[in-house]
Amino acid sequence: MEFANAFENLFVNEYRHMFVYTLIGFFLPFLLGHPQWIVGIVVNAMLVMGATNVKGVKLLPIIVAPALGALTRGLLFGPFTIYLVYMIPFIWIGNALFVYSFKKLSYLPAVAIGAVGKSLFLFLAAFILFKLGIIPVVFLTAMGIIQFATAIGGSVLAYGAKKVI
Repeated sequence: MEFANAFENLFVNEYRHMFVYTLIGFFLPFLLGHPQWIVGIVVNAMLVMGATNVKGVKLLPIIVAPALGALTRGLLFGPFTIYLVYMIPFIWIGNALFVYSFKKLSYLPAVAIGAVGKSLFLFLAAFILFKLGIIPVVFLTAMGIIQFATAIGGSVLAYGAKKVI
């Protein structure tokens, strides 16, 4: 009987984490708006917290919500927000690369490999879309070095939050 209660509590707790991280990821652009690096650090921290507290398919809302929140908010890129539509599938993949690095690796390698992988993937996607004339040049910085810095910052923030909790 005690095992069943522990399993049920773990199950409920995991869904609670999924729900909270998804809500924060989606509504953060509404609450903070600007600058992108602050929003990015907190979003990446939510991705790391989700990766370390949620399993399997329950990670998908956490991965998807931040880009949809940014698009819905429509402020992060100002007049360039409409171009974010073209980047959203790549952002989802970049977030997934980042999250799954924390699922497969110990913390420090996950930070390094996840941040490099996410930012490199997003920069290459933005570069190709820029060269094809689909998105403006402003996305090259936003999807490159800023993504790397916010992934590192989010990892540090998540680590500190986990230590405090």
